[in-house]
Amino acid sequence: MRLTLWTDYSLRVLMHCAACEATGRRATIADMARMYGVSRHHLTKVVVALVHGGWLRGQRGRGGGLRLARPAADIRVGDVIRWAERDFELVACMGPGGEEACLLMPGCRLRVALNAALRAYLGVLDGYTLADLVPVGTVPAATVLPLQPVRPAANQNPAG
Repeated sequence: MRLTLWTDYSLRVLMHCAACEATGRRATIADMARMYGVSRHHLTKVVVALVHGGWLRGQRGRGGGLRLARPAADIRVGDVIRWAERDFELVACMGPGGEEACLLMPGCRLRVALNAALRAYLGVLDGYTLADLVPVGTVPAATVLPLQPVRPAANQNPAG
């Protein structure tokens, strides 16, 4: 299963905010957009959704910025992923009415196996909180990896 870029950005924004809080700072969209190398406009959409979703609180003006809506130790990674992802239908038959469209039914057990795998996947992520992902004392810049693929320069050999 591959997470969407939206979910990736959502998790990293929350991680960045957790790291900022641990150092007594407020996160800003401008700083995150610059660090991640993504458009401020796109990151603003993610942040607005996180605020409306109850994950972040924002404050405008001087001394403003973003902060977590609740402690990092209370934010389960699995919950964030369930909120951010829109499609957990790993195969067509997992969607509404999909069972009727399956040519292998009633004998096909793929849907059962994939549902069990999805529950296990999310169950593992439920065992982690945002605090687990951002160790105490982590500075915001060290919390994240570039969101865009890092490619070797044209004159470098990627194999080493």
